[in-house]
Amino acid sequence: MSMPKTPHVVIISEEPIRLGQFFKLANLAQDGLDAKRVIQQGDVLVNGVLEIRRGRKLGHGDQVKLQDALYLIQLVTNGEIEKG
Repeated sequence: MSMPKTPHVVIISEEPIRLGQFFKLANLAQDGLDAKRVIQQGDVLVNGVLEIRRGRKLGHGDQVKLQDALYLIQLVTNGEIEKG
């Protein structure tokens, strides 16, 4: 039985951000075209649901999974992580 992986935290300073922006921010894509290609391959889950739209809006607490890696979005304003 494998242990659940600790998510990689990706900090944002404003929300929402689009999935394509998230990919660039998390260094998962070099540019928008690269992000689009990766997303449309069908390997991306947002909060457990398959997502193929680069424009999908994301916010604090959303989880993005690409292959075996899990990413958690956290909103930080005024140096504080938002609750919730």
